[in-house]
Amino acid sequence: MKEWIIETGMLGKRYKGRYAVSNLNLKIAKGEIYGFLGPNGAGKTTTIRMLLGLIKPSHGSINIFGQSLAKNRMSILRKVGSLVEYPSYYGHLTAVDNLETIRRIIDAPKSRIDEVLHIVGLTKESKRAVKGYSLGMKQRLGIASALLGSPELLVLDEPTNGLDPSGILEIRELIKAMPKEHGITVLISSHLLSEVEQMASTVGIIRQGELVFQDTIDNLRQQAQGSMSLRVSNARQVLELLRYRGIDAVQHESMLLFNSTDDKVVSRVVQEIVQGGHSVYRVEEKRKSLEELFLRIMEEGVRQ
Repeated sequence: MKEWIIETGMLGKRYKGRYAVSNLNLKIAKGEIYGFLGPNGAGKTTTIRMLLGLIKPSHGSINIFGQSLAKNRMSILRKVGSLVEYPSYYGHLTAVDNLETIRRIIDAPKSRIDEVLHIVGLTKESKRAVKGYSLGMKQRLGIASALLGSPELLVLDEPTNGLDPSGILEIRELIKAMPKEHGITVLISSHLLSEVEQMASTVGIIRQGELVFQDTIDNLRQQAQGSMSLRVSNARQVLELLRYRGIDAVQHESMLLFNSTDDKVVSRVVQEIVQGGHSVYRVEEKRKSLEELFLRIMEEGVRQ
């Protein structure tokens, strides 16, 4: 039985008669990295602001750690760390001094500063003025700030936005370590599937304020599974042979098409063809990319 860290029921936010978010039912389990995907303007940041209690929903419910956010806002948010948009900092102060200003507000132990700097890999740079940091280092400092209160849930809104490849890799590895090494559940929003698929275990896709897909990244990959094509000596005879052997295929000119790309299935097909006295000239895999599937979901609004 999964323990749900975040559950929303028919969550919606309306601005001047227009819904930015409509009837959203999120389910985020303990210990997972949940990738919240969608193009700019789809409603990701609005959703995150509602989850953090920064704006009130127009309707629906939000439960975090099994409690109603509306009724237990302060006790819930003490266990939540967040980084929404770009981190705030004092450029003339060091990383340690920046974290100290936050530590005093949330009343965290002083030792926690060294701990979070170690987690984000800024220990050696902790005495430098932050204005000299790279964008990636500033983003890591922002995550360090979010970790100061020892949260059980970390909410990150577009954390790799604007970073160079090196900075993206740093943030990606940092996020992946959160559940494994620190027991922290992570909600990360992004408009880039290529980034989310390298971190997330579960994906939710939002389109025009509505959730159109929510499932594991593995199931998303399965939906992107492609087909196998074989060029053979006599396609019509081979097709009859395979159907007699209980193997489904479709003929296209001199090619035979199969929905499976499983190695065992392909091996059996080739073996049946050769043993039947026919030749196999080419075996080719045609796989849909996750990006193609993502775009199809976005265009069609397919609900899962």
